[in-house]
Amino acid sequence: MSELFTPFRLKDVTLRNRIAVPPMCQYSAEDGYVTDWHEPHYTGMARGGAGLVIVEATAVSPEGRITPACLGLWEDGQAEGLARIARAIKVAGAVPGLQIGHAGRKGSANRPWEGDDHIPDGDPRGWQTISPSAIALGGPLPKVPRAMTLADIERVRGAFVAAARRARDAGFEWLELHFAHGYLAQSFFSVHANQRSDEYGGDATGRGRFLLETLAAVRAVWPENLPLTARFGVIEYDGRDEETLAEAIDLTLRMRAEGLDLLNVSVGYSTLAANPPWGPAFLAPVAERVRREAEVPVAAAWFIDAPRDAERVVAAGQLDLVMIGKAHLANPHYPYELARALRIDRPAWSTLPAPYAHWLASYAGPSTGEAQ
Repeated sequence: MSELFTPFRLKDVTLRNRIAVPPMCQYSAEDGYVTDWHEPHYTGMARGGAGLVIVEATAVSPEGRITPACLGLWEDGQAEGLARIARAIKVAGAVPGLQIGHAGRKGSANRPWEGDDHIPDGDPRGWQTISPSAIALGGPLPKVPRAMTLADIERVRGAFVAAARRARDAGFEWLELHFAHGYLAQSFFSVHANQRSDEYGGDATGRGRFLLETLAAVRAVWPENLPLTARFGVIEYDGRDEETLAEAIDLTLRMRAEGLDLLNVSVGYSTLAANPPWGPAFLAPVAERVRREAEVPVAAAWFIDAPRDAERVVAAGQLDLVMIGKAHLANPHYPYELARALRIDRPAWSTLPAPYAHWLASYAGPSTGEAQ
């Protein structure tokens, strides 16, 4: 019996298995709007058999984009295309999720395949970035952001709330707040990016305040019966790991009290000095500790795509969901490959739509592993 292919229920939402497609930026939007690229991309992922498909980081405001080609949900018109995607994901059998966020000091950048660096000053495609403090990340992102005022903080928090309302009305059933990867919320929590002396800086309580208040404000408008989750960098691998992780677990407990339903455990990426121990399922032990001490369901990504690794981390109780990214890009039907590798009964019918499953299961032979 495979644990990876057991259903997972959270609130009123049930995933058909523990496999999730994480948010993966496509950098193919126009002024924040969905283009012809997005709907077939996400429909294909959902048809592949994952239980959950989370649409890429979607900016809550124009300056919250990573690049000019990022999706947005700062105005009502942008919801129409996203609603089509949510419907297509659901029809294909997966739960439609959406990640919303703000890029902070990592915004106003070129697409990764066009430099992955800040857009030069004076280029009309760029914009003034904001962050808790006027501290640049450095390296290919050298722009010094403007330190946010209290009015900025209130405005951005309100933008998260407005985007969450639009996501709700567009038909998404799973919401993820992007509190990781060196973007705005992570920058508030980070000792590397936050040197404020007011209530949004200083100790861990102050540095976590923006995250906690934003989550509570979103929870007030997001339906109680639907999962509200966050992706949060709980560790930096910068030599301060135990202290950061302990602070992150404490903040997770407080977010749990404000309505957090699941934490997608990740890395902070708020300093170029970080040195993550790359390797198969390297975050699984970290996520297991968060799960145990914060008493919250957890997910994680980063090199957990091998069938035995994906099965092991769920069976061992380290993760509730496995976020599998690159393997889905290489093969949108990757859950079918997982099912075959783990010897799931009738793997095609366990993962794929009937028009695919029928033909894969018929005329079976060594290439499919499917019983006739």
